[in-house]
Amino acid sequence: MTDQGSRDRPWLWSGEKREEILFVLAEIRRRARFILTPLLGLGAVVYFSYHAVQGDRGLLAWWETRHEIQQAKARLAVFKAEHDALENRVRLLRPESLDPDLLEERARAVLSLGKEGEVVVTLPSAPPPDLSR
Repeated sequence: MTDQGSRDRPWLWSGEKREEILFVLAEIRRRARFILTPLLGLGAVVYFSYHAVQGDRGLLAWWETRHEIQQAKARLAVFKAEHDALENRVRLLRPESLDPDLLEERARAVLSLGKEGEVVVTLPSAPPPDLSR
């Protein structure tokens, strides 16, 4: 019976058994230092590696930003081409360099007029909406 009671209450263990338990606990603490330090270092490396790839300023965000920049440059090139074409048309309509053909084309388009014997067909600028839905 005393043996059963001493297992439930470790403070009642005898001196030899207590020393053995203290030695085992000290050994566990000593070995834990050699295991815990590399595990903490590995955890830090994994944490920073993850954020270097997935973070707000990580590799994936950098690739996405590069892709957006390329798309913006392509749109800019299209807009510049449109701007240059419109600028050329405006230059041709200036009084000092008026192009008679362009003036006639613009007058016909704005006034919806044509010469005698011509048929003027106006096309809608956008397709009509689909009313079947």
